[in-house]
Formats: sequence, structure tokens, C-alpha cells
Amino acid sequence: MIGILLRLVLLPLLAAGAWLAPVQAADVPYLSGRVVDHAEILSPATRDRLTAALKAHEEATGNQVAVLTVPTIDGESIEEYAARVFATWKLGRKGEDNGVLVVIVPQDRKMRIEVGYGLEGTLTDVAAARIIRNLMTPRFKTGNYDEGTADGVLAVIAQLEGKPGIADAAPAAADAHGGRSSFDLDLPDMPWPMRILLGAFIFGVIGLFTFIGVVTPGVGWFLYVFLIPFWAMFPLMIIGMRATLAVFVVYVVGYPIAKVLLARTEWYRKAAQDMKTKGHATIGGFTMTSSGGSSGSSSSRSSGGFSGGGGSSGGGGASGSW
Repeated sequence: MIGILLRLVLLPLLAAGAWLAPVQAADVPYLSGRVVDHAEILSPATRDRLTAALKAHEEATGNQVAVLTVPTIDGESIEEYAARVFATWKLGRKGEDNGVLVVIVPQDRKMRIEVGYGLEGTLTDVAAARIIRNLMTPRFKTGNYDEGTADGVLAVIAQLEGKPGIADAAPAAADAHGGRSSFDLDLPDMPWPMRILLGAFIFGVIGLFTFIGVVTPGVGWFLYVFLIPFWAMFPLMIIGMRATLAVFVVYVVGYPIAKVLLARTEWYRKAAQDMKTKGHATIGGFTMTSSGGSSGSSSSRSSGGFSGGGGSSGGGGASGSW
């Protein structure tokens, strides 16, 4: 039964994800300078300030850092787009791979710091994530792209030059600007139409099994335990960590309560008795069998249990006594 449930949940999910994947790639703007403000979200003063800082950093260290803003990337993942831009622009010296790209997409509300191989030990994933979370995200939430971009880029430079104090800004500072804690996770990076469709599929499947578990005597407690990891993980990709935690608590607490309350009803007791005496029970137009199967009408049984094949006896056999 576990194998059947896994196939029902995981295989259609993978197929839906492939079907919903974006097929159109966004354009890569021409590399016209260290700051390419294609989305026009930065003031001339900020562009000049960052250009001067990046030039000085390159002259001192040889590292090439560039900033790109584009209005939208048309549903493409920010990781794929940043990698395409990095490969097209060829940031960093050949053989040293000491380039860094900061990409900001205001309409899609996405950003990324893409780091060349040669600088991954200096500008680590953790450091880049801190810069985005603590410095850029709070400013961008208020529409302050000038300050958010400048703070983020200057923090990248500081990290590369061995002065990581800015990148290690306390999460409390981010809370003061943006109201987020270090334990929050951003919502999955996907367009809203995809999120709605995928959410309808995920909640539809695990919700159906949850309903069956609540209303079915016997097998219901097995499904309760079995579905715990599904409710804990799958909603994360749709609604984020806080909402998933709330949904998970409702499931863990609500399922047993609903089960206990239903167990007191007359129809549930009758269904439980039918499962014991007949091996099947009719619930909501479906026939549930003691093997956990179901059929679409009350007059049929699941083929998963044992049943007679319709034969008869002609009186043959033998009897004995002692």
C-alpha cells in the first residue's frame, strides 16, 4: 500500500513539474559596464558610486564583480539565468575564475549572487545568503533599490577583501528593516500560476488520503502516521515554512481529534462493525475493504481481498469420528 501511495503522490508531481517548467529563456543584456541597470531601478549617483568601487576593487585584487538588473526573466529560475549571464559575460580572469555577478529582477522579486569557482572559498554560499537576507532583502521590500543594491555590493567587496563584518550583520538588524527572522525561508522561486496549480495537485492528493484515513475505521491510524512526512515537506514548496508549520500542526492535532469525534457517531460504529463482520463497509458511496482498498459503488468489492470465485458443491467428500 505504501508503494501505491508513493507512486500516486510522487510520479504525478514530477510529471506536473516537468510540464509546468518554463520554456522561454530571458535575454542576456550586453555587458556595457560594471553596473548594467537594464531595469532602471538605480539612480545615476548609485550607479557611479558602485562603478567606482568595483573598479577600485578589480585594480587592487584582480576580481571582476558586475551588477545586472533586469525587469523580468519570464519565469526562468534565477539560478539558471544567473549562470547563463555569467557564462556569456565571462566574468573573472581565465584560469582564476575570480568573478562575481549580482543579479536583481524587481518585477519577479528575485535576486542572486553568482560566484566564480575561484572565489567560492572566500565568498561562500553562507556569506552570500547573509548578504541577501540581512542587507538586500529588507531594503528591497520597502522599494529602496539604491540602498539595498549598494549595501549588498559593498558587502560583497568587503567579504572578498577579507573584511566580512558587513556580511555578518546581525539578523536582528534585518528584522528592524524587513520583519523577518533568520529562521524564515522565502517562498519557493516559481511563478504564481505554477504555484497555484502545483498546490492544488499536492493538497488534493494528500488531502484525499487524509479524508480517507479520517473516515475509514482501522486503516485510518496507519495513514495518519504515513502522511506525516508528506504534510511536513510537500507544502514547503508552495506556501513557505511558517504556513507549512501551521498546516502541519493542524494536521497532527486535528486528525486524531476528528477521528475520535467520528468514532462516536452511529454510522462510524456501523462501518467499523461491518469491516469486522463483512470485511467491507460503505462510506460516502465508496466500499472500503479490510485490506484498505475501495471501489466506486456500494455493490462491488476491492480485488485486493480474498473472496470466493462462485463455485458450488455436489455433495462429495468424507466424514469421520473418534
